[in-house]
Amino acid sequence: MNKLKYPIGKPSIPTEISSELITEWITTLELFPEKLKRLVNNLSEEQLDTPYRKDGWTIRQVIHHCADSHHNSYTRFKWTLTEDKPVIKGYFEDRWAELFDSKTAPIQLSLDALKALHAKWVYFLKGLTEEDLNKHFIHPDGNEDVRLKDNIGIYAWHCNHHYAHIEQLLIRKNWN
Repeated sequence: MNKLKYPIGKPSIPTEISSELITEWITTLELFPEKLKRLVNNLSEEQLDTPYRKDGWTIRQVIHHCADSHHNSYTRFKWTLTEDKPVIKGYFEDRWAELFDSKTAPIQLSLDALKALHAKWVYFLKGLTEEDLNKHFIHPDGNEDVRLKDNIGIYAWHCNHHYAHIEQLLIRKNWN
């Protein structure tokens, strides 16, 4: 079950983060929307409504979750650069995934949103200085202190994590 829940493992962000690693993570963010689109583009409605694991989200919910989560993260970057160590707004992603749009909306809406958001996010990230990247926000879950450079890595992992959820289901179902 853990392998289905975390197919690439849990995130592991090093304490020391090189500029090369940041560039690698930004490239992951840059390529994710198109990579995801290619993975899911030919799936039927029935396939989109298949959970990636028992008691897990459907492919449709995963795609909409990525758009929602990444939008929240982009906003967190903006707050961090315009406020002094802000306590960011958390959200109940499990509840968002149960909303009408997450369960029924065409995936193209979120694929388009991801394409636009990631283009803007990547442009923004490439312009950040080392000083910017070392700024922090406070996540309300556990009062966790998060550097922006760490958050880039977390979201590169997030892209790969949810991509793997879908990819592994397609392999198990022989849908590829």
